[in-house]
Amino acid sequence: MADKKYIRVVGAVIVNSDDEILCAQRPEDKNLALKWEFPGGKVETGETETEALVRELEEEMECRIDVLDKITTTIHEYDFGIVELTTYYAELLAGEIKLLEHVDMKWMSRENIGDLDWAPADIPAIEMIQTQKGAIK
Repeated sequence: MADKKYIRVVGAVIVNSDDEILCAQRPEDKNLALKWEFPGGKVETGETETEALVRELEEEMECRIDVLDKITTTIHEYDFGIVELTTYYAELLAGEIKLLEHVDMKWMSRENIGDLDWAPADIPAIEMIQTQKGAIK
């Protein structure tokens, strides 16, 4: 276990005006192929979690977000490494969402987001989101 890579990642729980949440599907040729996740990515050395989240959404979806409240941090061990995922509520500020990294996306109600085949690290955040409301300023 000591030789596993420790990967810090952040995910954006983007809520639209209809209280629907953006869900993104991972590509077939990457770890966790075709699993659903909250968009985001790795935290690079020297950047904060919120900086990483803003950068990743610009790179992967060409959109700008405002990072709002932190939801939770979960740690999950996969065969490829140990992932520490911190999720934040976020608001879409500008840009049309483009799928540069993901193969699909859906806006789903809080009640139904659990119906998708999620990456395991995202599941604790999903359970919290389903019991919370709001996070739109």
